Amino acid sequence: MKTIDLRSDTITTPCDKMREAMYRAEVGDDVYGEDPTANSLEEKVAALLGKESALYVPSGTQGNLIALLTHCKRGDEVILEAESHIFMYEVGGMSALGGLIPRRVQGVHGALTPENVKANIRENDIHCPPTGLICIENTHNRAGGTVISTAQTRDLRQVADQHGMPLHLDGARIFNAAVALGRPVSELSTPCHSISLCLSKGLGAPVGSVLLGDSEFIARARKVRKMLGGGMRQAGIIAAAGLFALTHNVERLSDDHRRACRLALGLSDLKFELSLESVQTNIVMANTKRLGVSAFILQERLSAVGVKMLSMGPDTVRFVTHLHVTEHGIDEALARIRRVLS
Repeated sequence: MKTIDLRSDTITTPCDKMREAMYRAEVGDDVYGEDPTANSLEEKVAALLGKESALYVPSGTQGNLIALLTHCKRGDEVILEAESHIFMYEVGGMSALGGLIPRRVQGVHGALTPENVKANIRENDIHCPPTGLICIENTHNRAGGTVISTAQTRDLRQVADQHGMPLHLDGARIFNAAVALGRPVSELSTPCHSISLCLSKGLGAPVGSVLLGDSEFIARARKVRKMLGGGMRQAGIIAAAGLFALTHNVERLSDDHRRACRLALGLSDLKFELSLESVQTNIVMANTKRLGVSAFILQERLSAVGVKMLSMGPDTVRFVTHLHVTEHGIDEALARIRRVLS
């Protein structure tokens, strides 16, 4: 029985052509700026997102942390959405390593509103930490892969400018957002001072993320990357996979989105509670209360029949579509889920 793995879009493995590109990659010492393939990747991503400069990093978590450490000083408060990836899943690095304080603000479908952000920016008060940064996430993981529009991002940039602080975008799945909206990715990234994006999620590269901003920001970020152990020497071997992914795997993200909708409709028919309106990209979040089974038990039972997904709490499960899951795979997963529930 073939396993259908819907835990995450991070589980994909390189195709033969991607492996060939990695094998043939021209390499040098990236810490010295001498790896031609890593340099080409940084230049390509900067051009795609309309930014002056880019920095190749090992992971999205490190990309976000580098951005926070570069933008802020110790003791600064950082405004972010209450269930943002930076707060929930990055091991408290902003506080443990950066001395930064998270100020969680409840969003709407994962999106911060200008009004809520303004209400949470600290006044110049001797008793309070200064607000140093606003962070947004597009697409938003725990909200179910929901998309933040360009207009929403521009409104938040206006708030940031009014208060003299930067706006950082955790854009791990920013290409999913661009494809879902049918807009150039640069349109979504332009309002942000910095962006971190992942190559190892829906784009299918085995490892790596990119941090972007203006040249001065990236020059400072490069030193922070070195401090965090992110200098990777002959990085071109893996950067080549990122270049291949950007060339071949962006437009096909719409296939993942279509299959997520197919899955969501099937789960709804099986009496899972979920918001079809929130299924905008490749993530499906569903509630198991109406089924009379906890998310943890359901995860265990589905794993036994070869369907892998994640429990995100006592009653919440997450399914993620990706390039290894076909329409047939979605239908087969639904059939196995139906058998388990019956």
